[in-house]
Amino acid sequence: MPKKVDHQERRALIIDALMRVAASGGLEAVSLRHVATEAGVTAGMVQHYFATKDEMMRFALEGIVERTSARIDAAMAAAPSPMTPAATVRTLLTTLLPLDEPRRADGRVAVSFLAYAAVEPAAAGLLREGTQQMIAFMADQVRAVRADIDAEAAGAGLIGLMEGLSLYVLNGHLAGDAAIRALDTHLRLVFSSEA
Repeated sequence: MPKKVDHQERRALIIDALMRVAASGGLEAVSLRHVATEAGVTAGMVQHYFATKDEMMRFALEGIVERTSARIDAAMAAAPSPMTPAATVRTLLTTLLPLDEPRRADGRVAVSFLAYAAVEPAAAGLLREGTQQMIAFMADQVRAVRADIDAEAAGAGLIGLMEGLSLYVLNGHLAGDAAIRALDTHLRLVFSSEA
């Protein structure tokens, strides 16, 4: 009897290998051959699941978005309830900062994908959609507390702050605790006395 193949499991194996290659060498290191070697499979198997490198990259981007969403959901579920808008924003943003090795690995891949999205419209669209959702969520939290400031601008600023702090942490310009202090300072400014 032929062995039953779990196609989702194989795709996940390939994507996990792609993430490891990208985390250690950037997206420029990603090739069908390198991913196959990292996954311990043949290049032909990788091509069976992903006809082109771009297809593999888009699938990996969707995977990192799903992993990030799951990390955020878990952090929000573990947080004490009820949370203030400032605490909600802080929980979300600190979850995205690369403060441990799994988040640093994902952060390195995410930074690579930002550069990739600059030349790949499909990837740019997926990232743009997620960013707009995050900004809208941040704006709603700000609006719940402050009617005297531009909530959308504040939300965009908070996302930009988190991404900048993430780059500084990844590059070793800031330690994780310094990034948290900077984030907390800006949260106090945005949320006034509520933070």
